[in-house]
Amino acid sequence: MRATLELLASMRFAISLLTVICIASVIGTVLKQHEPLVNYVNQFGPFWAQLFLALKLNAVYSAWWFLLILTFLVISTGLCVTRHAPKYLADIRTYKENIREQSLKAFGHRAEADVPGTTEEAAKRIGQQLASGGWKVKLQQRDTAAGPGTGWMLAAKAGAANKLGYIAAHTAIILICLGGLFDGDLIVRAQMLLGGKTPYTGGGMISDVAPEHRLSTKNPTFRGNLMVSEGTQSGTAILAQSDGILLQDLPFSVELKKFIVEYYSTGMPKLFASDIVIHDRETGEKLEKRVEVNHPASYKGIEIYQSSFDDGGSTVKLHAMPMDGISQPFDVEGVIGNSTEIVRQLTDGTQDKLRLEYTALRTINVENFGGKDKSASATDVRKVDLKQSIEDRLGAGHKTTDKKDLRNIGPSVGYKLRDASGQAREFQNYMVPVDTGDGQPVFLLGVRENQADEMRYLRVPADPEGTMNTFLGLRQAMQDKDMAEKAARAYVQKAVDVSKPELAEPLTQSALKALELFAGKDSKIKGPDGRQLGGLQAISNFMDSNVPEAERERAGEVLVRILNGVLYELARQVRAQAGLKPFEGDEKTQAFMTQSVFSLSDAQFYPAPVVFMMTDFKQVQASVFQVARAPGKNIVYLGCLFLIIGVFAMLYVRDRRIWIWLTPANNGASHANMALSTNRKTMDGDREFTMLADKLIGAKPVQKKTPGGSV
Repeated sequence: MRATLELLASMRFAISLLTVICIASVIGTVLKQHEPLVNYVNQFGPFWAQLFLALKLNAVYSAWWFLLILTFLVISTGLCVTRHAPKYLADIRTYKENIREQSLKAFGHRAEADVPGTTEEAAKRIGQQLASGGWKVKLQQRDTAAGPGTGWMLAAKAGAANKLGYIAAHTAIILICLGGLFDGDLIVRAQMLLGGKTPYTGGGMISDVAPEHRLSTKNPTFRGNLMVSEGTQSGTAILAQSDGILLQDLPFSVELKKFIVEYYSTGMPKLFASDIVIHDRETGEKLEKRVEVNHPASYKGIEIYQSSFDDGGSTVKLHAMPMDGISQPFDVEGVIGNSTEIVRQLTDGTQDKLRLEYTALRTINVENFGGKDKSASATDVRKVDLKQSIEDRLGAGHKTTDKKDLRNIGPSVGYKLRDASGQAREFQNYMVPVDTGDGQPVFLLGVRENQADEMRYLRVPADPEGTMNTFLGLRQAMQDKDMAEKAARAYVQKAVDVSKPELAEPLTQSALKALELFAGKDSKIKGPDGRQLGGLQAISNFMDSNVPEAERERAGEVLVRILNGVLYELARQVRAQAGLKPFEGDEKTQAFMTQSVFSLSDAQFYPAPVVFMMTDFKQVQASVFQVARAPGKNIVYLGCLFLIIGVFAMLYVRDRRIWIWLTPANNGASHANMALSTNRKTMDGDREFTMLADKLIGAKPVQKKTPGGSV
């Protein structure tokens, strides 16, 4: 038992525990905590995800081993304080006036000289001088060779708070750890272990959750999240656990009247604020409060913090547009967070079932359209402006050399399309066309296979009316044989000289072949996955297989020129059938057709038969609060105060003691032998002793020689 206590109270054991806690804290900072298991699987793989879950690295600060380390640290520090505090307190009270005369000669700071007056007069005079300088003094009368009671020992001390600093610093560690244990998951875990509480892993309404998954309103400590939509109220917080959730019933409910969010020019939020009404469940009292970041509201010992914001059930109206060239458009309406079943009738008579899940509505999307001019090369001395380059790097610390062009590109809607097998793709489509800098506005249609991947965007050009109708009509018309032939002949009529009618039919066939390849209707051209290939890649594959290498470049240019002409005529037909204004044939039309060719080529890889474009929405905001009952925070604050006091006392307060032994000398004078000790040897201590020795006994310090003879 003695050996165990010695280990627990040792400095090495406490430092080892602190080292482990520091390492665990680094892991808890680097590794995102309380994330869904699928996120760890996507980022680190199944093996490491299961290992993290087994070691509770996804919830470090509530892991049993972390709480156990904190407990042992409290015990270790407590034993250390219990062992040393009585000694330090006793050392603070004593003056150590019983030190022997011979012991004074062993001190590093020592001086001796004769002082006027008897030993008693000199002792009292020197004692008064030290007391006026803030020292605590004690006098002791002793016997000498000259007779009984003829000698006086003066003992003085200053800086005793240094010892109190040690006690305060170690007590602070105990208080902070106790506060952390009390406000952590320790009480909740105790209720799960001893009170029969279990995490809830199902779904449904909060009101239907069984009592064994709920914590009482008298729970002494908890910290959870509370999400409230505008115009609604909630009184049940959610405590996330590694294997589910626990519900914490509150003694009141929170009603969100209005959520306010303001943005910087960069699109980052600069203000979260919630105007709430607190409804007391016992008295029925209503209390209006405003909650902002770093300005929480408090009621009945529970703090309500503004944590984040989310969608509170916004309504969106979507218009489905065909991307496969054969589907029919339709409208659908839903609520963010909900889903809709969609049944598509296929050409072979079967049905295709999809689930449309509404995931997100973002009304503000600020993107940077600036950046460095890629045409400028730093290696070309003709393009380097040294003065401008230096000025770009001077000034404020946040100044950068990249110029930013921040623009709000409008609302966007996020959704998932889940097939019958449960596989889902995530999409993000912007409501209005965006000018990316080349003068041709485009609709951005984002898609990704996994949540960990970056969004990949299909850029669909906007027609003069600001819609996708011309592009989608063009994609659908490529599959129509009659419209394709009509467009090809219209192109040939303009391209062939009337004096050479024999060229019309071959050129028509070439135009139809180019359009057939581009539309993906040539069964011989297939991609690596075996699927029928279209777009510019199909034309490239056809040229590689049928045209000699020496003639490919020239033949390719001719074929692409023919394709552009046929697509232009096809677009004219599409707009005429839709009753739209004809193309004017200017630069804008050319930019539209150029982007259309690229987009039509890329659209074959779009992984959905339809694209859902948002036509209208009604936003409903929701505020995410963090509600906490944390009585341990006062203990932590007290511990922080003790830690500040203790650190400053140990670093800036020097514990010093002075002894002056006075014995009778000749001619009625006294001989003084003076020594000083300090807990730290510093230059300030040397100067102070030199000053005191000169002031008190009029002597210079005695240099103590080392065994080697040097000073």
